[in-house]
Amino acid sequence: RLRQALLLAAVDTGIGGVLISGPRGTAKSTAARALAALLPGMPFVSLPLAASIEQLVGTLDLENVLRDGQVRLQPGLVARAHGGILYVDEVNLLPDALVDALLDVAASGINRVERDGISQQHAARFVLIGTMNPEEGELRPQLLDRFGLSVALGNPDSLALRQNIVRTRLAFERDPQAMLQAHAHTQAQLIEQVAAARAALPHIHWPDAVIEHATQLALAAGVDG
Repeated sequence: RLRQALLLAAVDTGIGGVLISGPRGTAKSTAARALAALLPGMPFVSLPLAASIEQLVGTLDLENVLRDGQVRLQPGLVARAHGGILYVDEVNLLPDALVDALLDVAASGINRVERDGISQQHAARFVLIGTMNPEEGELRPQLLDRFGLSVALGNPDSLALRQNIVRTRLAFERDPQAMLQAHAHTQAQLIEQVAAARAALPHIHWPDAVIEHATQLALAAGVDG
């Protein structure tokens, strides 16, 4: 389910991103970062919890006014993430000030930077990927609403599956390049599939049967919108 959610977000950025919740050791961050490899040429930007507002949204360099009469925008992380992915690890621990700034940008797709009565703006549209451990606190409802898909993970209780995870990890630690080469063909096929799906998306026609099915799911889930 996590793999499918990340692939859907990679194909259709309008979905609104993915929230991945689960306890420690469920490979949340590993899976989220792996998405970058499927989107060559698209930026993948991480938002640290200790980032400042200026680092997130940017700031206006007013020093240039005195020198050449121009106000220059020093881009922030949302500018770097435009057209790509903004990844937030432990998103539920993000300070309120950063949450408020992120909500404004994510909702409008426009980032406005104001300082001393001077304002500049630029487009900032990105796929928001967040990971969190629910044991460390809940996510603010306003931010939760910004995620189009949510996947809740649990630690596997299958002995065979856990053994397979350990074997895979040991094999990677022993020879990372060999494992990458072993999966290179499958990875290349997946990259091509994602690119083809992104190209086909604008041409998809939604028949009434699909719309009816989606509406039934929304009603069954008690979705407000």
